[in-house]
Amino acid sequence: MALLIKICGLTTPDTLEVALEAGADMVGFVFFPPSPRHLDGRLAETLGRRVADRARKVALTVDADDALLATVIDCLKPDLLQLHGREPPDRVSAIKRRFGRAVIKAIPVGAPGDLGCLRAYATVADYVLFDARAPQAATRPGGLGSAFDWRLLENLDPGVPFMLSGGLDPENVARALALTRPQGVDVSSGVERAAGKKDPDKIRAFIRAAREVPENAAAVRSA
Repeated sequence: MALLIKICGLTTPDTLEVALEAGADMVGFVFFPPSPRHLDGRLAETLGRRVADRARKVALTVDADDALLATVIDCLKPDLLQLHGREPPDRVSAIKRRFGRAVIKAIPVGAPGDLGCLRAYATVADYVLFDARAPQAATRPGGLGSAFDWRLLENLDPGVPFMLSGGLDPENVARALALTRPQGVDVSSGVERAAGKKDPDKIRAFIRAAREVPENAAAVRSA
């Protein structure tokens, strides 16, 4: 399976175009007001049209109700929904049934015990995404530029395709891939020059660095 690369938190036509031209497989759009990457419906619709079929569109929400999800889907017409809040497995299952979209469920990780919920989510999500657990006082659950101990995912077989996020950037993505061997990587703050402001050169560098890692990561692991 080829590595999936997702550039998340895109907010402008120019940076979206950079991500698409550089070969991103997924492009993510945030619908969560506390985030500096939050989109309104009009901009989401504009950006969504530009994507067309060049990549898969992902709508990120945090504990959204059905009304918000319906609005997001109407504006963006996403291929996948990324649930980045505290949605329990039965809520994930209900969203899939109601809206007919594939689901990425984010799981915050800070200690081995945080993986205890994995089995339940693996039965209802199409992908799980491991992100660094946010500090208790944080106003949002992700996009903070923090990494977790990737060794917690070594030799992990969650029973569902998984993606790695949290603190990734062009300089460390090769090491992260070698250690965890995920099916995909997801980056937001690691390709920004300031919070919510994507850097075109960093987007290109991240995608290039991830693509250069051998598929089995053996060369990087043994280096």
